[in-house]
Amino acid sequence: MVLNKKNFNAVVVVEGKDDTIRLKQFFPGIETIETNGSAVSKEVLAELKKLSQKRDIIVFTDPDFNGERIRRIVSEAVPNAKQAFITREEGKPDKKGNSLGVEHASKEAIERALSDLYEVKPEVSDITKKAYQNLGFVGGSNSKILREKVGIKLGIGYGNSKQFYKRLVTFGVSLDELVEVVKEIENGK
Repeated sequence: MVLNKKNFNAVVVVEGKDDTIRLKQFFPGIETIETNGSAVSKEVLAELKKLSQKRDIIVFTDPDFNGERIRRIVSEAVPNAKQAFITREEGKPDKKGNSLGVEHASKEAIERALSDLYEVKPEVSDITKKAYQNLGFVGGSNSKILREKVGIKLGIGYGNSKQFYKRLVTFGVSLDELVEVVKEIENGK
């Protein structure tokens, strides 16, 4: 994928300057807006709302609690924002003591995340809470691991049971698609 101003018209929302530096290291023409932490300012949200009228907005935050908080705040302000995700493994720092984040992701992980975008889909997902629970996403000893593995397979990141269900529904994942992914994981694929 070639990311430059000519064919990448989106603005990427990141958490901070280290994320911007990492993206520009691989893709010099990419444009970012930094939230400067999880307390996204009204000014940043207003800028994103205005920009979204002419350009695509991509939310690309860290795979942690603060990243999810920023993703939720920006998505509420800009409902048509596209979503890019890296896995927790892809965001692991090289040095101990550093926090998980986009700034540690490889070029390949960033390319995959920015190529495999998710959008809020207007159609309603057919995944019921009962089916979600029956598949083992809630309350089991392996529920967390299952959500993490399914999140990686679908490229939608990890969430607790409530957040993950909402994400599946929001992105229009069908029950058939979810069942198929769970089967693949159970079969070791």
